[in-house]
Amino acid sequence: MQSVLDNLNSILQRRTLVMGILNVTPDSFSGDGLGSNVEAAVEQGHAMSRDGADILDVGGQSTRPGAATIPVEEELSRVIPVVSRLAAQDGPGSAISVDTNRSSVADAALRAGAHIVNDISGLRDDPAIADVVAQHDAGLVVMHIQGTPATMQVAPHYDDLLAEVIAYLRAAVDRAVAAGVRKERIWVDPGIGFGKTLEHNLELIRRLHELEVLGCPILVGTSRKGFIGRILAPLNNGEPPPPQDRVAGTGATLAISIANGANIIRVHDVAPAVQVARVADAIVRSTNATTTLNAPIKY
Repeated sequence: MQSVLDNLNSILQRRTLVMGILNVTPDSFSGDGLGSNVEAAVEQGHAMSRDGADILDVGGQSTRPGAATIPVEEELSRVIPVVSRLAAQDGPGSAISVDTNRSSVADAALRAGAHIVNDISGLRDDPAIADVVAQHDAGLVVMHIQGTPATMQVAPHYDDLLAEVIAYLRAAVDRAVAAGVRKERIWVDPGIGFGKTLEHNLELIRRLHELEVLGCPILVGTSRKGFIGRILAPLNNGEPPPPQDRVAGTGATLAISIANGANIIRVHDVAPAVQVARVADAIVRSTNATTTLNAPIKY
């Protein structure tokens, strides 16, 4: 666990990390949900690793707008077999994250070999996640969300968007540190698309540098999201293109996010995202392109 997380932090000093989204759900908004097909999920994880994913983020509960919660037993049955297989000796080699807002799922996944817990609620739904992460000396991603997946896109409103997002994330970071999570193992995510209008999402990307006040690496997840479809609708006879046709638009959001301070990008389409990240890093971080276009570090 320690060497994997230390390696990720070391890489962060040189280039942007790429996190591949591995949805073991039947109802992903992006159309890439694999349901309970463990073999398909493991193969997709291997493919993402070959494409350059530094981290595989395994999620068993849909967080699309309007999604209802599922029983914890169902989430465990979807997530743990996949995490166990990916963490096996012949696994793909990428670090493993579990996308959950439940401490029992987080604990089981970390015991099965995961290294990071990615909590979309920022420890609001189940504060005990912080204790679990501390016990395992694992990594933690805390995200901002307004409302719940079922309600978050019902007229989201902010009096001061950045101030409220930063305050929410600061409270989550403080809660995690108080529970014993190491500050250097906490990443923050502004929650693009989670209780945000199109204008909110664009403002967050535009002002992403302001999150640096939190002193944590910044993760951004814009991949295939609805606001990109809305922007592209005039190019598609007034209709938002389907999620799988938003890859180029996603690339634009990723490049600008990296220019504005993103350290980790969470994506469905790993291969094009790796290209975006390497070129953006070469421009923004003055990284030598001949050294950054290597295969991902294996653990």
